[in-house]
Amino acid sequence: MTFVVIENCIKCKYTDCVEVCPVDCFHEGPNFLVIDPEECIDCTLCEPECPANAIVAEDDLPADQAHFLPLNKELARQWPVITERKEGLPDSKEWDGKPDKFKLLER
Repeated sequence: MTFVVIENCIKCKYTDCVEVCPVDCFHEGPNFLVIDPEECIDCTLCEPECPANAIVAEDDLPADQAHFLPLNKELARQWPVITERKEGLPDSKEWDGKPDKFKLLER
C-alpha cells in the first residue's frame, strides 16, 4: 500500500509532510506534491501532518480521487525529490478546501 496526494494539495502545496517522511518519496511540482508509490514505505507519518488533509492511504482513496494514484506515480517520475519543508504557496489558505482544482494542476 502507499499514500496518495489528492486534489486539495493543488495550489496549496504545504510541505509539512516532507519534513516527517523517513524516505525520499515526495516530489515537487509547480503547485502540487506527489508521493512515489515505489518509494513510500506506508509509515503513516505524512498523513496527519498535512494541514490541507490532502494525503490519504491508497485503501481509503475516495472514488472521485482515484485518478490521483496513477497521477502520483506518473509525476513522481518527472518531478524532483523534495526533502525539506518550504513555505506553502502565497495564497494557499485561500485555495484550501476549494473544489474542482484538478484543472489548475501545473505540470
